[in-house]
Amino acid sequence: MGNKVVFVTGASRGFGELIVEKALARGHSVVATARNSRAVIERFGELPELLSVSLDVTDEAQAHAATMAAIERFGRIDVLVNNAGYGLLGAVEEASGKEVEAVYRTNVFGLLAVTRAVLPYMRRRRSGRIINFSSIGGYVGHAGFGVYCSTKFAVEGLTEALAQELQPLGIYATVVEPGAFRTDFLDAKSLAVSPRVIADYSETSGAMRTFAAEINRAQPGDPTKLADTLIDLIDVSNPPVRLPLGSDTVAAIEAKNAQMAELLNRWRTVSVSTDFARD
Repeated sequence: MGNKVVFVTGASRGFGELIVEKALARGHSVVATARNSRAVIERFGELPELLSVSLDVTDEAQAHAATMAAIERFGRIDVLVNNAGYGLLGAVEEASGKEVEAVYRTNVFGLLAVTRAVLPYMRRRRSGRIINFSSIGGYVGHAGFGVYCSTKFAVEGLTEALAQELQPLGIYATVVEPGAFRTDFLDAKSLAVSPRVIADYSETSGAMRTFAAEINRAQPGDPTKLADTLIDLIDVSNPPVRLPLGSDTVAAIEAKNAQMAELLNRWRTVSVSTDFARD
């Protein structure tokens, strides 16, 4: 409990902006980072408990500079919220190499750059929380979002490993798995759409393109409730490694887990047959 210093990436809009708002309202100090730091000041004003820093997470030097600015201002970082990221819509074959590299630079390598910059200061204090944004797409792949989902699968694996590495040091790592929330995620400023369209994928990724346009701004998830939940998580004494959020996420995880149980039951004999024979 008490005042925490919360470092948020992608803080100028969407979940990031709401997390900054809720953290300030709860009395926390916030380091709000964004490519356009002026947007944060225009939204929240000049506050002693708010530090707005320009940060392109794909620039490792900027990640270290933003971290140093936070330490110089507040003396510590208690919570890192790796929220910056965007989506890529298109079949795996439709996506260009440049599109794939760009989304990985932000969603995976950017997250890693900021995490590596912040961790030395958490380790010195033997205290801290890392909250990494994934997606239900980090647990269940979806046609049309294959490349995006692969970045979130990476975030899930990284967070699981981080949780194991950091828990003995008093630092916790949690990966958050939102479903469809009513943010700007499906807007042009948050979602890149591959311009290449292959007719053979009309029933799969093509259908997803149509569905994404139809569901935009009509998603079931309430982003304000998500932000409140994450601020609550800051004070949970033993936070989970995974936190699914949204009824659609829960349903998707339950369905996949049931499918995996059925798969193991059907293929168990084959799966275990590849071990060396026991003497």
